[in-house]
Amino acid sequence: MEEIKVLINNSKLEKRIVEMAKQIEKDYKGKNIVFIGILKGSVMFMTQLAKNIKNNVELEFMDVSSYEGMECTGKVKINKDIRNSIEGKDVIIVEDIIDTGRTLTFLLEYLKQKNPNSIKIATMLSKPSRRIKELDVNYIGFAIDDKFVVGYGLDYNEKYRNLPYIGYIE
Repeated sequence: MEEIKVLINNSKLEKRIVEMAKQIEKDYKGKNIVFIGILKGSVMFMTQLAKNIKNNVELEFMDVSSYEGMECTGKVKINKDIRNSIEGKDVIIVEDIIDTGRTLTFLLEYLKQKNPNSIKIATMLSKPSRRIKELDVNYIGFAIDDKFVVGYGLDYNEKYRNLPYIGYIE
């Protein structure tokens, strides 16, 4: 079993998510928002974010893959697409972590073809040192160093998603 060390505890995490929610609420005053959560990692972050926003928030999900174990393959594959039209809607892609930026660059281009009114990105974690594709990320929970992180939706071979904090494996 891997040893997991706490990187961001639950109270710090949830406090930051509330701050992000208030900023989104302010930026989208009086508007409906469509959150597109990237499965499976974004689920906990997205629900916590949505619960703290007073606007109407529609939830959509996509399942894309670019990882095998701890390694990014560099190829993005859509396993599950959104169900409803986002044409003319204000969309926020909700991601657990942005690493190289390849997946989100692909998703942005893909979703722009569906003609949303606007499209922004919210991520719980960002690893700027690993970025290969530059992105304009509108809402960032925490910028972190290049560690393999788990918890609060993030996994290692499907384990540790349910941890109430962000931890890292040495």
